[in-house]
Amino acid sequence: MTANLLTSVLFYFYGAVLVAASLGVVLARNPVRAALCLVLAFFTSAVLWLLLEAEFLGIVLVLVYVGAVMVLFLFVVMMLDINVAQLREGLVRYAWLGALVAGVMIGEVAYVVWFRHLGLPLALDAPPLPLAYSNTKSLGAVLYTDYLLPFQLAAVVLLVAIVAAISLTTRRRPGYKHQDIAAQVAVRSADRLRIVKVEAEKRP
Repeated sequence: MTANLLTSVLFYFYGAVLVAASLGVVLARNPVRAALCLVLAFFTSAVLWLLLEAEFLGIVLVLVYVGAVMVLFLFVVMMLDINVAQLREGLVRYAWLGALVAGVMIGEVAYVVWFRHLGLPLALDAPPLPLAYSNTKSLGAVLYTDYLLPFQLAAVVLLVAIVAAISLTTRRRPGYKHQDIAAQVAVRSADRLRIVKVEAEKRP
């Protein structure tokens, strides 16, 4: 088995795993299982990036999304009371939109396969890069020179999103037990513990 054939087999295999994991995210009844399927989808996407010789994107996908974002998702899912039945109603309501987007994506993939079948050049058919080439170094050189301002703006947007997420989770709502730091600091030992003297029962 040649290297190109092995790469193609691995690509289609992990692509099938990615599709199955994506369906698990949408169709899973348990929100925690849906989040775990999303972890599998992110990890499989990272493997596909590695097969396409984009090592930096693959490692960042594992470190950022699988290692940080998905942990946050799991904490949020376990802390919130999610109504699965209500989510199912939204799934049925927007099923036509999901089918439309899926049809467009399938059409794009079919067009690329047909384009390659004609023998026309594609980016996937580019010659392999030399061993000394580092796409991480090339990406960093472009990111911190030509796209420095958009990179900093994206960081500011993420900071605003973090502040907004914290503000939403700390809002007061019925049944929410809010932590009062001042009351906890001002508490006294006499308020916490009360010693009661109980007389022993006299037996005849």
